[in-house]
Amino acid sequence: MSYETNRFVVEHKKTPSKAEAKTRINNFGEIYADFKPGQADKQASRCAQCGIPFCQSGCPLQNNIPDWLRMTAEGRYEEAYRLSSATSALPEICGRICPQDRLCEGSCVLEQSGWENVTIGAVERHLGDLAFENGWIEPIVPVQEREQSVGIIGAGPAGIAAADRLRTLGYKVTIYDRYDRAGGLLTYGIPSFKLEKDVVARRTDRLAASGVEFVLNCDIGEDVTFEELRDKHDAILVATGVYKTRRLTVPGCGSTGVVVALDYLTMANKEGFGYNVEEAAEAHLNASGKHVVVIGGGDTAMDCVRTATRQGAKSVTCVYRRDRANMPGSDREVTNAEEEGVSFEWLSAPKAVLGDADHATGLRIQRMRLTTPDAQGRQGIEDIPGAESDLPADLVIEALGFEPENIPVMFNQPGLEVTKWGTIKVQAGEFQTFVPGVFAAGDIVRGASLVVWAVREGQDAAADIHHYIQSNVSVSLEAAQ
Repeated sequence: MSYETNRFVVEHKKTPSKAEAKTRINNFGEIYADFKPGQADKQASRCAQCGIPFCQSGCPLQNNIPDWLRMTAEGRYEEAYRLSSATSALPEICGRICPQDRLCEGSCVLEQSGWENVTIGAVERHLGDLAFENGWIEPIVPVQEREQSVGIIGAGPAGIAAADRLRTLGYKVTIYDRYDRAGGLLTYGIPSFKLEKDVVARRTDRLAASGVEFVLNCDIGEDVTFEELRDKHDAILVATGVYKTRRLTVPGCGSTGVVVALDYLTMANKEGFGYNVEEAAEAHLNASGKHVVVIGGGDTAMDCVRTATRQGAKSVTCVYRRDRANMPGSDREVTNAEEEGVSFEWLSAPKAVLGDADHATGLRIQRMRLTTPDAQGRQGIEDIPGAESDLPADLVIEALGFEPENIPVMFNQPGLEVTKWGTIKVQAGEFQTFVPGVFAAGDIVRGASLVVWAVREGQDAAADIHHYIQSNVSVSLEAAQ
């Protein structure tokens, strides 16, 4: 079926169906269904085809959203997919996990004018899934094979995106990663109810079929030195992400019952892969039968609380020091968590973990209040004197954000300069570090951020690497002449 656009006056916004909360908390399957045949066309036809597409400027990838929405409305699905993938190496993944309410959909002119946004993310996901189902996505066959090779450290979204673009340009590409499966946080940090793992695997499988080599279970600095990689490859891209977790500093925070979010989510995902988890050693990383308190207000905190409900926790509470309006995470994820039975303690901060070194029994929280806004409109927070309360907690999960590991020390590469935040410093306007031939992209450069930004930077870094290698090739040819 083919539709004209600008049908927002006759076609109401409709999102794909969502599983009922009482059903979905019993499994880890994705909670949102794909559009049924014809639904994506109708929703895409709502696009107003704005003269100034704010949806596009609201997307870190600058995706050409109005054009592929128009093609979808007209039933030109393969063309629409190819246009969406021209600017994004992982469109169906971003369509699933991007906080569209804060990006493209939040910027949609229809949303701003009271007509409700176009369901951009759901259409993007639909096009990507259609592409795999119909065989439109094949292994990469470069127009020109090149002699040079690139080593990528990190198989997360930045590394995958860079590998896609570099292999398309004809380079030999090897990806090194510490885990036993490729995907980085897409595989081990994001729960399957948001992103099923076969969706990630089919992307990495395509890269492998395209000639990209994966060296897994590989710790740089231990299994292979950084200098060995530099000798082996013509350029290196550091795309490790940030894995160091911020920790609590309140009394009792050293208890066995206090765990970091990434350890908790990684173990849950490993269980989903069927790993043989040792109950005695790993029991503290499972929420079954426990009172769980998660500290934090970002999407990682939402991943933790929603995982805990599925593991059969007795109760699940999220503690956040500000109110809901000031939460950094997606409002959609908060709503999903509330539907699944999660309680929220807004304007509350941890004061002490109760119990002993081996067993947490509760979390004492300090009630907070917002202060008068400053000149920039930002409200601070302050304690409410004497306002404390205790929450039952057998398992306390710290979801306080991530920081960079000490990459120069880990890689024994002191020439890798870092910022005051510990992120790798790159040259102005580029992704090349101050070590010749070494580039960096993604969270290890910008700090903990969104997957879509990692994809953008991986792609941009690939372009910089291509320019660097070709410049060196030109210099070598001139010298030979």
